[in-house]
Amino acid sequence: MNEPSKQAKPAGRHEAIDVSDFVYAATGARVRRLTMPDGRHWFPAVDVCKRLGHTNPQKALSDHVPEDHREILETLTGGYGLSIPAGREWRRDLNVISLQGLILLVNACTKPACAPFKQWVAEVIETVQRGGSYTLEEAEVQPAEPGAPIAYAMPEQVAEAIVRLEAHNLQLDEQLANGQRESIELQREMLAAQKATIAVQQAMVRAMERIADRLDTLALERRTPYSQRLVLPTTESVLADWRRRLSVTEDVWTVAVVIAPVLVEQGELREPLESIAARTGLTVHRVNECLRLLRKHACIRSRGGAEDGAPVYVLNQPSEL
Repeated sequence: MNEPSKQAKPAGRHEAIDVSDFVYAATGARVRRLTMPDGRHWFPAVDVCKRLGHTNPQKALSDHVPEDHREILETLTGGYGLSIPAGREWRRDLNVISLQGLILLVNACTKPACAPFKQWVAEVIETVQRGGSYTLEEAEVQPAEPGAPIAYAMPEQVAEAIVRLEAHNLQLDEQLANGQRESIELQREMLAAQKATIAVQQAMVRAMERIADRLDTLALERRTPYSQRLVLPTTESVLADWRRRLSVTEDVWTVAVVIAPVLVEQGELREPLESIAARTGLTVHRVNECLRLLRKHACIRSRGGAEDGAPVYVLNQPSEL
């Protein structure tokens, strides 16, 4: 079911002041509204109290709103044969107040924003007391349709309150937009700083790897007799040397058999890990672990990376030590 406020007004009825503008000027907010078939407007008490700063809605209703102007939503809609409006916010036990009840709560509010509206209400009462009635000024532009009701100008105090509220809302929107832009810029700066930090960390890792490779080379140089440094390696001698230097597992030996001929014949290995994995039947992760073990025992050493990103390895040849 649509909210009754969305229904057309009963035939022949005309509001001198639009109720939405009237309530907006009174409370400073667009409050939810139910309009019954007889034209009476009702508002959730919790919405009104929240906007007016009443921290205890039950006490505010008890102190300022007579029972004739407050009701339970289920009782109100049932009296007109209507169902509860759809949506979780429209509970059966929701307290609702009439327009007069809303005005009474506004009069009890001490917020400065309510002062212009309260002053207008006081002016209306004083005018009625002195002259017996209060009449709105007719609008300068009237409807052209035959039989259309007279259009009235909005009271100056109400109009000024709406203008002030709209200006305030525009200012808040601008502040929110500025805050969002600043937040986005800050996030960009943080992302740039993170990227810079990662780049520095990667550079440090590469530097540490080069240092480790050099230390491995120096350690092997000290262990290798000078007479052996001039002997050109073969695939068989390289594999034999590797077997003597470390306890070779089956996976490491599988990788060693594949890369040793390449290292001996071409002087370096530029093959991607995925290619070695395909040739050995091992996973890329396992191939990487085997190469790391060979590096650790100074069988091979790293020489940076190829243009396609593949790591480059060379033998720790005696002639290079």
